[in-house]
Amino acid sequence: MTESAVPGTAAGQAVIVFDGICVLCNGWVKFLLRHDAAGRYRFAAMQGASGRALLQEHGLDPDDPSSFLLVDAAGMHTDSDAIVRVLTGLGGVWRLAGMARLIPAALRDVLYRALARRRYRLFGTMACTIPTPAQRARFLD
Repeated sequence: MTESAVPGTAAGQAVIVFDGICVLCNGWVKFLLRHDAAGRYRFAAMQGASGRALLQEHGLDPDDPSSFLLVDAAGMHTDSDAIVRVLTGLGGVWRLAGMARLIPAALRDVLYRALARRRYRLFGTMACTIPTPAQRARFLD
């Protein structure tokens, strides 16, 4: 991965761009804050300046909240590949999520996109996650 133009995303850091108004997406961030004891992942809401810039930098539409983006030392990853990569990156029992790679990516992504299109209806919307002072450094803006 090359150096990003987004401040706070130095090469080698893993950044997750998430939909800050989606209840499901905010739940995902809270899950990761709880289970990522090593602090491997940083977060940027797609509605913020850093999240928008990262989406644009990687050829994704910042006004289309259907994609999930992970940017790490190996490059950019989207949709189900990104989710599997994040879970396996947590280590421990979460590495078992790598077994999802046995399912063809095309099928995984169809399922991912079906959920992504319906997530507001199924889970609702809300304001962005408010990090605790200890978690604040893990959010880009």
